[in-house]
Amino acid sequence: MKKPAVFIDRDGTINAQMGYINHMSRFVLLPGSTEAIRLLNDHGYLVIIVSNQSGVARGYFPMELVNEVHAHMKALFARDNARVDGIFFCPHYPKGKLPEYSRVCECRKPKTGLIKMACGDFDIDMANSYVIGDRCTDIELARNAGLKGILVKTGYGLGDLEYVFPHLPFKPFHATDDLHDAAKWIVERDSGI
Repeated sequence: MKKPAVFIDRDGTINAQMGYINHMSRFVLLPGSTEAIRLLNDHGYLVIIVSNQSGVARGYFPMELVNEVHAHMKALFARDNARVDGIFFCPHYPKGKLPEYSRVCECRKPKTGLIKMACGDFDIDMANSYVIGDRCTDIELARNAGLKGILVKTGYGLGDLEYVFPHLPFKPFHATDDLHDAAKWIVERDSGI
């Protein structure tokens, strides 16, 4: 049976935006992130992380660090009975330093490759799914995938809302203060479906 999914950006949405997370010590969960994930779990949503990690292609950190950060993040969530169902990330960048990752791809947001990968692994009810992120590219990803995009005002969100979106032909479906508020809004909105 198909389940709705919430595709969540990582940096600036789940954890503090610090530029590149090029060391484990720079990974800091934002307040309310764990509660948001658990709320979505408890209401039957698949929780899927979708993240651009071009620092790999740029040579800023190895692929192994991305995997270590994700294992650490999942462990932090598990400690409080929250679960991430899947993590999909793009290590590519067209003008990177590492040839094996330096290319134009279909997985770099706002392209929909990461969502297509998730749909290959999970039976997703796309009509009732969402994207949550702090960048205009996350909202563009939602639009490109035919999903509802929720902008959080953490990370780059507040600045994008004020300075970037007024010049774009698309807008967020909804904007909230943070990931926890976004999760509450989704659950409340869909409780009427």
